[in-house]
Amino acid sequence: MWSVLWLCFASVLVSPISQNHMISSNVQTVTLGAGCFWCVEAVFESIPGVISAVSGYSGGNIKNPGYREVCTGRTGHAEVVQVTFDSDIVKLEVILDVFFATHDPTTLNRQGADVGTQYRSAIYFHEESQEAIVEAALRRAQADWDKPIVTEVTAFDVFYPAEDYHQAYYELNREAPYCRAVIAPKMAKFRKEFAAKLSLD
Repeated sequence: MWSVLWLCFASVLVSPISQNHMISSNVQTVTLGAGCFWCVEAVFESIPGVISAVSGYSGGNIKNPGYREVCTGRTGHAEVVQVTFDSDIVKLEVILDVFFATHDPTTLNRQGADVGTQYRSAIYFHEESQEAIVEAALRRAQADWDKPIVTEVTAFDVFYPAEDYHQAYYELNREAPYCRAVIAPKMAKFRKEFAAKLSLD
């Protein structure tokens, strides 16, 4: 009797772990810099299959930077969004096509009126297998631009989440001037171009 009870108890403990392992095997992460992270996060969190899109900082040379430090350009960090997605629903190739279509990857350290190294175009890949996919996406994107793409492609090192007030910024502040003037038009363009491909609402 005790052996039967133990087997039942053990199955309860093991099953969730096994299920989580099965789910996580299809989950990938890529970290993307494309100017102000408010814009980038708004785009990617609206894509079916994206589990999370978190604003933060990568590519710098100090630990735990704050927004004010990053804005000086002296920490070397880029404003980025760490995108975690279910690759059974949305492929990395599509994530990268959206990335290149929703910012200007040919302007060095600049997106529109946002100027500084923290606004550079950057892709930080998390797995070796992602590097070839990133390079292929860059080549596809280059065909759409007359000027050379200057996107930094680097193996991921570390990601520092931005302060709470930066997270889900567009969702929570749609009437703010920056959201209305910059993010809303970017979202409209993104939806027009990718609505059918991504089955956007």
